[in-house]
Amino acid sequence: MQAIAYYASLPINDPASLQDIELPEPVAGPRDLLVEVKAISVNPVDTKVRHNVAPENGAAKVLGWDVAGVVKAVGSEVTLFKTGDKVFYAGSLTRPGGNSELHTVDERIVGRMPESLGFADAAALPLTAITAWELLFERLQVREGKDAEGQSLLIVGAAGGVGSILTQLAHQLTALKVIGTASRPETRDWAKALGADLVIDHSQPLSEELKRAGVAHVTHVASLTQTDLHLDQLVEALQPQGKLALIDDPKALDVSKLKRKSLSLHWEFMYTRSMFETPDMIEQHNLLNRVAELIDAGTLKTTVGEHFGVINAANLRRAHALLESGKAKGKIVLEGF
Repeated sequence: MQAIAYYASLPINDPASLQDIELPEPVAGPRDLLVEVKAISVNPVDTKVRHNVAPENGAAKVLGWDVAGVVKAVGSEVTLFKTGDKVFYAGSLTRPGGNSELHTVDERIVGRMPESLGFADAAALPLTAITAWELLFERLQVREGKDAEGQSLLIVGAAGGVGSILTQLAHQLTALKVIGTASRPETRDWAKALGADLVIDHSQPLSEELKRAGVAHVTHVASLTQTDLHLDQLVEALQPQGKLALIDDPKALDVSKLKRKSLSLHWEFMYTRSMFETPDMIEQHNLLNRVAELIDAGTLKTTVGEHFGVINAANLRRAHALLESGKAKGKIVLEGF
């Protein structure tokens, strides 16, 4: 089968950083689906793994943790899906990625694809939807519904992949006042269109930007990027006993700064359930099915920013380069081999 992989961690402008190769077809395990990959999207985790994780024993390493496709075969213990089902999912970091014609995945982290979307639009959703949902409802413990007035959420990086879906979830499903951050006119417009009540500039001190906008404090913060750079401002912006959640990888974080206000710190990593095969692993299946229902109902919309064409090494290198530039808006998708 066709696949895109790398043999050494190289800069993305090196043609060998991602290569078109041929691999044997994978075989589904007992709880696995064998999926014919129709579309993928590219996430910051792809670039981080490519930079930091060298392939083992000279073997090819396949990236890709967002897939939309069709079930081609099922394992002996599969109960949730059948051959021919359209599915979408984000996969597992402990297994090969989905940048290949065929891919195996545990059914417990797979959802039924929204009926109203094509494969490319569906592929933009799984990783960011899972991350945003778990961050908002499980880590920050925000209640779904419109009855909790007076609470507010500051989303640092509201126009990125996770920010784009988190803004929608918070706006559509909760009573939170949603405040996004963005630094360019096009990303500010994007965040507003997705439901942000207010957008401030994260190239300026955030607590001062909030005060200029008439917001004294917020009750919740979702820090999606550059948490170490913004930490002092986030602590200043949060009201006492507020909640701070993050998804990025700061090299250092002085958590003692949270003590004076009794702030709580929450880390969201959507791969935890699949990596440790936690007892509640199937919650990601349930979550993705709920997202599909919300998409089909028109409550949420896909967050595709750019379509980079067919799935091959050249187009994936372009996608990685855009992500590494920090100028991506929404999600980058590729479709077909």
